[in-house]
Amino acid sequence: MNSFEEAIRDIQDGATLIVGGFGLCGIPEKAILAIRDKGVKDLTIVSNNCGVDDWGLGLLLANKQIKKMISSYVGENKIFEQQFLSGELEVELVPQGTLAERIRAGGAGIPGFYTATGVGTTIAEGKEHKTFNGRTYILEQGIVGDFSLVKAWKADPLGNLVYRKTSRNFNPLAAMAGKITIAEVEENVELGALNPDKIHTPSIYVQRVLLGENYEKRVERRTVVQA
Repeated sequence: MNSFEEAIRDIQDGATLIVGGFGLCGIPEKAILAIRDKGVKDLTIVSNNCGVDDWGLGLLLANKQIKKMISSYVGENKIFEQQFLSGELEVELVPQGTLAERIRAGGAGIPGFYTATGVGTTIAEGKEHKTFNGRTYILEQGIVGDFSLVKAWKADPLGNLVYRKTSRNFNPLAAMAGKITIAEVEENVELGALNPDKIHTPSIYVQRVLLGENYEKRVERRTVVQA
């Protein structure tokens, strides 16, 4: 792949995208910008959250390219709130652990699983209930995307990926669950440079790798502790 525009060339209107990141940490910002510039619309986005008003997935919201969000946390984005209240944006809220497991299950070829999280709440409405050992569980479905977009620290020529610290978050799960996984990385290394025991995403899950430059690495909410 020579450019992000080429990497996302076959993402079409109505596609389902699984996007790594947590807040603004570890988001595939270059791929998101390329999708914004391409202008594809009616997208279903599966991601822990939807960025902020002027960065990350919030850029696609502002451009009215997202039809549905499947998310865990949406509290940092005013555009999200406006579009949801106006009926422009469909939202499926999923408990964070359940969302992670739905993505993992999709990547592992598991169509569904039972969890106690959400029983007795609106999360459980319309879902199959089953009792195991006297406790009630609900059926949740695995998620598979047409494409996954992830951000890694390093990649080798085969597409093996290593994430840096907390940017690991949802990225390894997202990388597993896309029919086509597009990884943007901060550094390409030679074959054999990565310790096999330290690889987070094996190359079998990755179809396209691009080197990104000049990452902003913005902080969503800075919290400091006085010494």
